[in-house]
Amino acid sequence: MTKPTILVATWGDGLFAVTGDERTQEIANQPVRGLAPDGRGGALAIVGRHSLRRRAPGGEWAIVATTEFELSCCVAVRDAIYAGTDDARMLRLSHGGAVLDPIDGFDHVAGRDAWFAGSAIVNGQRLGPPLGIRSVAANSNGSILFANVHVGGIPRSVDGGRTWQPTIDINSDVHEVRAHQADPDIVAAASAFGLCISRDSGATWTIERDGLHASYCSAVAFSGDDILASASTDHFAAQGRIYRRPIKPDGSLVAVEGGMPAWINGIADTGCIATNGSTIVVVDRAGTLYLSTEFGLAWSQSSSELPIPSSVLIC
Repeated sequence: MTKPTILVATWGDGLFAVTGDERTQEIANQPVRGLAPDGRGGALAIVGRHSLRRRAPGGEWAIVATTEFELSCCVAVRDAIYAGTDDARMLRLSHGGAVLDPIDGFDHVAGRDAWFAGSAIVNGQRLGPPLGIRSVAANSNGSILFANVHVGGIPRSVDGGRTWQPTIDINSDVHEVRAHQADPDIVAAASAFGLCISRDSGATWTIERDGLHASYCSAVAFSGDDILASASTDHFAAQGRIYRRPIKPDGSLVAVEGGMPAWINGIADTGCIATNGSTIVVVDRAGTLYLSTEFGLAWSQSSSELPIPSSVLIC
């Protein structure tokens, strides 16, 4: 069986490719974040805050576009790439273009004036991220876009990004949004108050927390018939736990077992749970990487002591 290649982006030490016991640094000495599939068998990443790059299936990297804005996340949808920024703006790169153009409609989302930064002043220092877009997603047929604003809810667009409408209450404090890979109606989000699930393409949401040891969820992903989520007491918690819940409405949240430790080191943050077919990867704040090739039924530790990760992707 061919071992998957796992890309691990880090906040300051570049990007690593992990295949089995082998680890190669492909990008060095720069912050890398926002890993996402490019829709062509390769990957997208934000490098050095202002550069959108693409990794070919063979591992070669190339610059797609640069911008004056500080980029935070991206998603490929058909022939376009959408990118969120650290000042809560949305940009679009059209097919064949080399410029990330601001989407004016996102600047006029109803309720935008109530959005606020997720950071706080602690002992005279500001900790935590600025007001920005933490994640962006599209449903399985590409007809609806979702932008997770921290802190500003999950605006969605049904017209290719031209206009946006608010959905979930901004005070839900959402940290990541993901759309199901096959069902265009199913969307999930990790919030400070639990796991959020929508069965009508983000129009309405329910929040579940029963079964969690703590309600602060920071990452979410779909695997087979399950939703995976990470939970902890807060963003700076020393330990966290990974949970799973069937997608079907009558499911419940239970802790992941089968070799996954009861407690991971620190949280698994936004972008730090990745899935591809039957393979799942979780990387915690301590840089420990956990791998399952059986839809999460059995786990092994693939790598450890990586630099602090920003996101992970399975190639």
